[in-house]
Amino acid sequence: MQEIFLIIIGIILPFVGTTLGAATVFFLKKDLTPKGKRLLLGFAAGLMFAASIWSLIIPAIEMSQNFGKLSWLPAAIGLILGCVFFIGVDIILANLEEKIFKKTHNTTKENAMLIFAITLHNFPEGMAVGVAFAGLLSGNSMLGLSAALALSIGIAIQNFPEGAAVSLPIASEGKSKLKAFLIGMLSGLVEPISAIITILISGFITPILPYLLAFSAGAMIYVVVEELVPQIQDKSSKIGTIGIFIGFSIMMILDVMLG
Repeated sequence: MQEIFLIIIGIILPFVGTTLGAATVFFLKKDLTPKGKRLLLGFAAGLMFAASIWSLIIPAIEMSQNFGKLSWLPAAIGLILGCVFFIGVDIILANLEEKIFKKTHNTTKENAMLIFAITLHNFPEGMAVGVAFAGLLSGNSMLGLSAALALSIGIAIQNFPEGAAVSLPIASEGKSKLKAFLIGMLSGLVEPISAIITILISGFITPILPYLLAFSAGAMIYVVVEELVPQIQDKSSKIGTIGIFIGFSIMMILDVMLG
């Protein structure tokens, strides 16, 4: 019974990390200067770049060692599919922009893409937690309970800046702090859901997890390059570029320390 309780805690922890990160919006001043907005968008872009590499692409390659010298193949396929998928999403949203974005949270297209990308990225992270705990429940895990919990704690800490990366740009557009917090929090809700689903169908999910990880990386990199980087460009200031390096460094340190 105690083990089941700890597994439930482990499944919920990543969502708690995202929620706490989204709550940072309550400490944000009402109005951001253009430089402040570019700094936040740069921060979001940097952490998404780093998370794509250390949390998604590298683990996808490591999970594919049975491919031998072609261990890069699942990651490459997933990466390309993620990019192609978001190109399609971008085209659809562009055609439906007037109908959708004025009815859903009043966010801009760029913020909607950011929310979508980070939410999508949370699916394979939740699956990774689900795989770890599914192995424990079946008795076939290479991880012990403490190691599986450490994985959940690590992902929860990584999710803190991701929750902030969703809520802060939304608030910077003049939306209410409560609405920005709720959207940021809900972006992390997919993690416990995907973890539970993975536990229930772990036999099917585990073999394709490398593809899913890289798919999410491709989606996130596309959003960074297509939506975020153009917004932080300013010949008179390098604050957006500084934000990218800050976000990248923080997420890189967290991923390496907790990986």
